[in-house]
Amino acid sequence: MEPTPRIRRSKRLKMTVGTVPRDEIANESADRTSLRLKSVSATVSGGPRPLSRPHTRPVLSTPVFSPPFSVDEWKILPREFFQIDALDLAPRLLGKFLRRDGVVLQVTEVEAYRPNDSACHGRFGITARTAPVFGPGGHAYVYLCYGLHTMLNVVADKEGAGAAVLIRACSPVAGLETIQQRRGQKTEKPVLLTGPGKVSQALGISIDWSNHPLYTPGGLELLDGPRPENILVGPRVGIEYASPEDVNALWRFAVAGSPWVSAPRNSLRQP
Repeated sequence: MEPTPRIRRSKRLKMTVGTVPRDEIANESADRTSLRLKSVSATVSGGPRPLSRPHTRPVLSTPVFSPPFSVDEWKILPREFFQIDALDLAPRLLGKFLRRDGVVLQVTEVEAYRPNDSACHGRFGITARTAPVFGPGGHAYVYLCYGLHTMLNVVADKEGAGAAVLIRACSPVAGLETIQQRRGQKTEKPVLLTGPGKVSQALGISIDWSNHPLYTPGGLELLDGPRPENILVGPRVGIEYASPEDVNALWRFAVAGSPWVSAPRNSLRQP
């Protein structure tokens, strides 16, 4: 991978989970929120990359290891929540919960992959592997990277768009012992879940879960959750094969101040 241009890191903010009324975000959907990121399309060098519509900075709340609430308080996200531009969906997934068989993870880092993106699997067209990417938003897209690592993506946008959001890192909320067994690591440190392959391993999923609807009860579910107060943005990881414009696009999003973020961390900054 080519070295990432050095960016001065913003001063880290100390965050705590605030009180968020359930009715304020439990039914969050694309048509009820104006959450947008300001300048997420800007590149590390050069001018901003034009998008179909502007993005403003979101106001989010912080996931922590031991939340002062029950995950059961949060509802499974409706399918409409996912059927928006991947660049809009990505930051909204921060703080949400992935749940399967007693294991609950809170999303702390993601990457957006859009249509006509030279780093997106949709560029290959519809194949046996990529077919779920072209399905309606809200389904899982799971694939093997280098034949070793299982990568979990959340399909975004309308059917036929070919867009998704990669789950890069999470923090553990429930089922720690199971997570440790699946990962083969008896640790509570961030190394347990900071990496997309680690997340899938902790959830115990394989490529057989590709195309699974995340908005239906049972199996693998995506639940609503508290919104982080601040996020960081940066270029995506490991896509040196893509066009320079796409390599430099700031489409990686992470919870500011969270230790549960994968490397490299020095390429992340405030929007």
